[in-house]
Amino acid sequence: MIEYRTVVAQGGTHEIDVKGSRFICNAKRVFSEAEAIEFIEAIRKEHYKATHNCVAFQIGDNNEIQRALDDGEPSGTAGVPMLEVLKQRDLKNIVVVVTRYFGGTKLGSGGLIRAYSSAVSEGLDAIGQVERKLQTQLAIEVAYTLSGKVEHWIEESTYQLLDTSYLADVTFHLGIPTNELDKVQNSLINLTSGQVKFEIGDEIYVDLPINA
Repeated sequence: MIEYRTVVAQGGTHEIDVKGSRFICNAKRVFSEAEAIEFIEAIRKEHYKATHNCVAFQIGDNNEIQRALDDGEPSGTAGVPMLEVLKQRDLKNIVVVVTRYFGGTKLGSGGLIRAYSSAVSEGLDAIGQVERKLQTQLAIEVAYTLSGKVEHWIEESTYQLLDTSYLADVTFHLGIPTNELDKVQNSLINLTSGQVKFEIGDEIYVDLPINA
């Protein structure tokens, strides 16, 4: 995939209250069903006293692996609504577990669907989502006298600054879409009158924050 959307790398937790019941959403980025199951089991162990630990995940370039588990809630009221949120947001390589501690008030099928959907939707908003873009690493080395000019060019660009090294010269490490490498190098050659060195590195995924 050139780019796709998923949860932030560190994952996270967010809790909502619905008529006295606690709904705790835990989300994590995963790349295999085994990773997803390991995370699910860790949450179940942590919340072993909970009424339910419901699950949804989709993994793969084309969401080849999808699961929705109600964990004792009425069929179709938890896992499927949770998975639908992931589908609607077009999120990949993600697992969510919503833990419910029953608060004494029954919600009914419609109420459960809304509660589990809201737990995931509000949870993802709070935890954060990113767009992962496949980019080529480009190291740009210039003298200190030109570093301010190059830094300004980077700030005005749409490219991701990954790191900056200050040694004998200054080296800026950028993430660049592969098809724009020539354009970027030509722009910087013109900017510095040719006083620039480049080193092209590996292709990596760069995480760019997005709104829900």
